[in-house]
Amino acid sequence: MFTPLEGKSVIVTGASKGIGRGIARRFGEAGLQVLVVSRNLGEAEQVAGEIGANASAFAADVTSPEACEAMAACALERHGRIDVLCANAGIFPAAKLGAMTAADFDHVIGTNLKGTFLSVSAVLPAMKARKQGRIVLTSSITGPITGYPGWAHYGASKAGQLGFLKTASMELARYNTTINAVMPGNIVTEGLEGLGQAYLDTMAASIPLKRLGAVEDIGNAALFFASDEAGYITGQQIIVDGGQTLPESLEAIAGI
Repeated sequence: MFTPLEGKSVIVTGASKGIGRGIARRFGEAGLQVLVVSRNLGEAEQVAGEIGANASAFAADVTSPEACEAMAACALERHGRIDVLCANAGIFPAAKLGAMTAADFDHVIGTNLKGTFLSVSAVLPAMKARKQGRIVLTSSITGPITGYPGWAHYGASKAGQLGFLKTASMELARYNTTINAVMPGNIVTEGLEGLGQAYLDTMAASIPLKRLGAVEDIGNAALFFASDEAGYITGQQIIVDGGQTLPESLEAIAGI
């Protein structure tokens, strides 16, 4: 049985849709005070409404230091503390090498990797002051383990997050603050649903569990990293992919 987390404060960035929405809803179900953060205030307010009275919305672009600082200040004003940061905000516009521009690359790195740094930096003073904190990054299997055409910049940003957390975990340890990452595989979100059922079936066929993941699967992993029971885990990552990264080839799982 896990120690209850009711009443604690969590910030979830990129929480208006997809995995971020799933994480925010899962933390809300666990009774935390949730600050739903998105660049679009209306979309953030919609998710906060889905969660209920213990959630509220805030608009922030994680590429802006000032916006991230305002986000942290808002959480402190509304909740009185910041216990957990789920740095989930990320973008994945496809562009293959040769067509990808420097601006394309900078945009993805700026949001996914620099945005992680800025979000962590913004909440750090509050966590230092209380000598307590949990930080959970949403990385990916794409980049650290796998590759996908058109996502060289995305993969670099997600691998970069893992490099960031290794040193960050050592620097934050003195403040009793942990930082870990969840690495999703193929998760059913609004973006994937638009690719069509045939594509989804092909993706599921490459996964030993024979199905795509749900946003709740990522939310559960993030909630574990935020728990008291995970207090001795830091600088680590957990793959949540239904076994997708394990087979050497499709033939390896053909008989499963």
